[in-house]
Amino acid sequence: MGHIVKSISLYLDVDGVVCPFGPVGTTDWGTAWQYAGVGLMEVKYAAELVGELNDLSGCAGVRCVWLTSWEELAPKYLCRAIGLDGRKWPVLSSGDQAGGYEWWKLDAIQRDIEKHSPERIVWIDDQLDSEDRAGAWMTILGRRILGVSPDPRRGISLTDILSIKAFLDSGPTEQWQHGER
Repeated sequence: MGHIVKSISLYLDVDGVVCPFGPVGTTDWGTAWQYAGVGLMEVKYAAELVGELNDLSGCAGVRCVWLTSWEELAPKYLCRAIGLDGRKWPVLSSGDQAGGYEWWKLDAIQRDIEKHSPERIVWIDDQLDSEDRAGAWMTILGRRILGVSPDPRRGISLTDILSIKAFLDSGPTEQWQHGER
């Protein structure tokens, strides 16, 4: 990537993002959806997306972080099942906030960013467009953050991947407006 960045944290959800809910047809890459058994359940995913995520996670300065209700199950079971190199990524958890009024993921990402101080942030979660507090917070961070809220029936799209790469490759720019994709 062309722009030299000191540190990047990429926060990744699973359901509706890596593994869409009931996808039909073909992936954005024009291929069939892949199926994998993860414990007692089966997930669908785009093999090309897994390759793209593996490439992103291997970029210098990129720290990938699990931010999903799967918590420890993502690196333990999902990675092996779909071939994602995320077994050693840190996992943010809901902690004492499970079932609380506020969205636990926003609190978890804020704590992690405060602790690690990344220069740039990518947050991929299918709920971002419906979480007003998260949108307000991302507006405050401005050019430092890219929020990607994929269609949960399709997951991360090729267009989303290209936007992420462009964000990481360019200097800080206004990339995301809450409520717009």
